[in-house]
Amino acid sequence: MHNISIFGTSSDAGKSTLTWIIGRILQEAGYTVAPFKAQNVSNNAHVADDGSEIAIAQHFQAKALGVKTSWHNNPVLLKSGRGSSASLIVGGKVVVDKDVREYYRDLDSLKPIVKEAYETLDKKYDCIIAEGAGSPVELNLMDKDLSNIFIASEYNTKIILVADIEKGGVFASIYGVYHLLPEPLRANVIGVIVNKFRGDMSLFDEGVRIIEKEFGIPVLGVLPFEPFNLGFEDSQSLRNYVQDCSKSTRHVAVIAYPTMSNYTDFEPLLADPNTCVEFVSSNIDLSGYQCIILPGSKRVMQDLFWLKETGLFKQIQRHYKEEKIHLIGICGGYQMMFERIIDNECVEAQKPSTVDALGFIDDEIHFQKEKILKSDSDKYEIHHGTSQKYPHEYKSKNIYGTFSHGLFVDAWFKRYEKERITAFAEKMKVHLDSKRIVQSVL
Repeated sequence: MHNISIFGTSSDAGKSTLTWIIGRILQEAGYTVAPFKAQNVSNNAHVADDGSEIAIAQHFQAKALGVKTSWHNNPVLLKSGRGSSASLIVGGKVVVDKDVREYYRDLDSLKPIVKEAYETLDKKYDCIIAEGAGSPVELNLMDKDLSNIFIASEYNTKIILVADIEKGGVFASIYGVYHLLPEPLRANVIGVIVNKFRGDMSLFDEGVRIIEKEFGIPVLGVLPFEPFNLGFEDSQSLRNYVQDCSKSTRHVAVIAYPTMSNYTDFEPLLADPNTCVEFVSSNIDLSGYQCIILPGSKRVMQDLFWLKETGLFKQIQRHYKEEKIHLIGICGGYQMMFERIIDNECVEAQKPSTVDALGFIDDEIHFQKEKILKSDSDKYEIHHGTSQKYPHEYKSKNIYGTFSHGLFVDAWFKRYEKERITAFAEKMKVHLDSKRIVQSVL
């Protein structure tokens, strides 16, 4: 059985979602499957079942497919670092902060661990569904591409293209990507899925004919536009979320600082018809909200400086003193609630530094080099900061802080998430040629 690569003809085409939907199609045909992405670039991570750190997208794909997670699902993860550097996580563990140019220069050194991860999954599952990254034909980067060209070439995977019709230029993107692929990979393309179509599907019948007859590429399906609102991978998917606030009785402000992380923390709130969530990125008046949430942060000290620069820092301090609005801090946001943050290990700062924080909690945060990774059922921790007095959480009159992500997950949301995954997959499968997809990889 062939493994599959999912290539987008652009960024945000829907690769992450289609990875698990195609996985469910193969599962229903009787095959075992595993999601995989050689390299992900995201500030949003989760603790896997083996205690490693992987991207949210691969963790969610595995959840949707009902399979266990490990670092093998995402062997290389890049997160925001200092300046032009990136925090490099290899095999589920932080290795080093690397300059982006240095990272690409040393890319070949990562190929052995990517191959180890892929080949480990290949021995355990009938089919690997390998999600690509961005477009596979960025010509100046093709030799530095671990997720698309390298995997497809090294393992001779069958390829499914995913095209986002909502962006416009769908014919050019399909034709261009297909013809810019190396010739051996073109031969492995089994078809294209046109995603995010709005309106009467029959209006694209002629489009299907053009792609199949004139381009010579089978169309495996045309999928309707429907926001999924689960498994938020990045800020782009967050901006695309749709929430109906017409029946909301609670209004929540989430402070969207520049390196906000782990957007999935807010999926239960977005799914709750009684709660309206607004992501705040400027110093608007927060007095109309019942709750203000300081979310996770990849660069806590940098985002704390941003709070001060925008004026939100003083406004949040004022609301704390007035005790009229509930304040919640999650992970990085929790750390901002302390008196000060001390980075003697230069985890975030270039030299030993101390910064004054919001001052709500009578202790200080110390950054340590080794990242703390913990997982307990639906909650998990990923952080460098530590508190001696309040190592897990803090509660007082109108504030609550915790190092744990997954704070809002409850029985209702878990049931909602499971039902939503199933319903969404069933709706999309109606528009996919499932039989053709399965036969193409046998």
